Amino acid sequence: MTRFACYPLYRRHRFPADVIAHAVWLYFRFPLSLRMVEDMLAARGIIVSHQTVKHWAEKFGRHFANDIRKRSAGKLGDKWHLDEVVITIAGKKHWHWRAVDQDGFVLDVLVQSRRNAKAAKRLMRKLLRGQGRSPRVMITDKLRSYGAAKRDIMPGVEHRSHKGLNNRAENSHQPIRRRERIMKRFKSARHLQRFASIHDPIANLFQIRRHDISSTHHRELRATAVETWHQIARLRAA
Repeated sequence: MTRFACYPLYRRHRFPADVIAHAVWLYFRFPLSLRMVEDMLAARGIIVSHQTVKHWAEKFGRHFANDIRKRSAGKLGDKWHLDEVVITIAGKKHWHWRAVDQDGFVLDVLVQSRRNAKAAKRLMRKLLRGQGRSPRVMITDKLRSYGAAKRDIMPGVEHRSHKGLNNRAENSHQPIRRRERIMKRFKSARHLQRFASIHDPIANLFQIRRHDISSTHHRELRATAVETWHQIARLRAA
C-alpha cells in the first residue's frame, strides 16, 4: 500500500494513492458530504478527517478531472445545449452557465455575476477554446443574450431558440442543485466554479444510460469507466 509514496503528486501524503483516489471518487461520484465520506472510510478502517478529504478533493480531483478532459477531447457531441440558472451565494445572485451536448455530457461551466450578452460571449469563447471546434447547432432557451452573442462569436452556426428543446441543459443543473443542498450552499462563486469544474468531468466518465441498453452492456460500460478511473489514478501516481 505504500508503493506510491515516492511519486511527486502523492509525496508527503500519509495515505497511499488508491485510498486517496477512492475518497475523491466517493465525494464527486455520489451526492455525499465530506463528513459522509469520512464515515464511509472509517467503516473500512481508514481514519481520516473530513478536512483532509476536502484537501484531497480539491488537489487530486483537479488533476483527475483534467486527465478526463484530455481523454474526451474531440469525442463529445456537436450539438450544444446552453443554459443558465441562478444560484444565491452569500445573499447575492450568481448565474451558473453551462453547456451540454446531445447526449447530456457536460462540455463546460462558467459562474458569472451577470445574465447578459457579455456573459454569454464569455461562455461561448470558453467552449470554443475547450472543444477546439464550433458546434453543428446550438440550442438555447428564449434568452435573447444567446442570439446576440452568437452573432458575434459563431455567426455561421445554426441557432435554435426554444424552451422545450433545451430540457437536456436544464436537467443537467440537477446534480449541482443536489450538492448545493447537501453542502448547505456554496461559500463563494469561486467555490462553485472550482467544484463544478471537477465534478462535471468525473460525472461524464461515469454517465451511463440504462434505459436503452441491456444489463450486460451496462455492466461492461460501468467496468470500463471504473478501469479508466483507476488508470487515471495510476498515471497521476507515476
